[in-house]
Amino acid sequence: MPFNITDPVFSDEAKARAFFEKQRWPNGPQCPFCGETENVTRLGGKAGAEGRLHCRSCRKKFSVTVGTVMERSHIPLTKWLMTFRLMASSKKGVSAHQVHRMLGVTYKTAWFLCHRVREAMGLPKSTEPIGGKGKTVEADETFVGGKAKNVHRGKPIPPKRPVVALVERGGEVRARHVADVTAKSIRSVIVTQASRDSNLSTDESLTYYWLGREFEKHMSVNHSAGEYVRGEATTNTIESFFAIIKRQMYGTHHAVSEAHLQRYVNEIAFKWNNRAKLGINDEARTNAAIRGSTGKRLTYRRTDNAANA
Repeated sequence: MPFNITDPVFSDEAKARAFFEKQRWPNGPQCPFCGETENVTRLGGKAGAEGRLHCRSCRKKFSVTVGTVMERSHIPLTKWLMTFRLMASSKKGVSAHQVHRMLGVTYKTAWFLCHRVREAMGLPKSTEPIGGKGKTVEADETFVGGKAKNVHRGKPIPPKRPVVALVERGGEVRARHVADVTAKSIRSVIVTQASRDSNLSTDESLTYYWLGREFEKHMSVNHSAGEYVRGEATTNTIESFFAIIKRQMYGTHHAVSEAHLQRYVNEIAFKWNNRAKLGINDEARTNAAIRGSTGKRLTYRRTDNAANA
């Protein structure tokens, strides 16, 4: 699917629905309630025009949006598809205000769309840890938040929020927002997201010194002494991931509340894990995000103090 706003899938609701169905059900419709594939029929009339299907096994009706982040949404599927495409193809992110202007929807609707697409980009719970025997995983932490030099006179300095990340060299990244950078918090992320058969590469922090004993091998570099590479020890790969986080947070969104920080981190990690260097283009990345929307829901309502650009 070329990224062309004149493509019918971005303007024709029936074609947009057919596109979503192809991504979710490549082998034909499947009931999201009982898993039936054989006794599923399309309804006729107005219900059929709206993409409604009927499962004869459990006698329930459904559509392609049931059981996804799009469930119970009244937003046209053409706008959902455009939002998926915009967010998947924007390396440094796209703000809700930009989506609001481009799609001709309200800001509240754009905010709703963006957060649900970010939810679709999150890792499924069954995802295996990264690394393994003979592989190297880099780990480090960074802080996301306002800068003192940008604060107006008399205003408080926005707090910085810690994000812990680890990346398998040549592979995927895992990133989590944590409450603090204590040994307990960092360990809870690393030992659950990386195989302990891996070689761990970090900086000189004592937190990683003790944590490294749980892995096959621990290598470190001394950043405080200006050392960034020592043999196979380096954190340059994870630092490049952090650079993308900073560019998106400061350049596109400007301010992100702690309540939603993890979803922004999920979005950036998803694009890293589906980057062009791995042979994945914008089309494949969009399709992966759409497939990831299954089995995920967001049921909260937007509040004024939770809104983000």
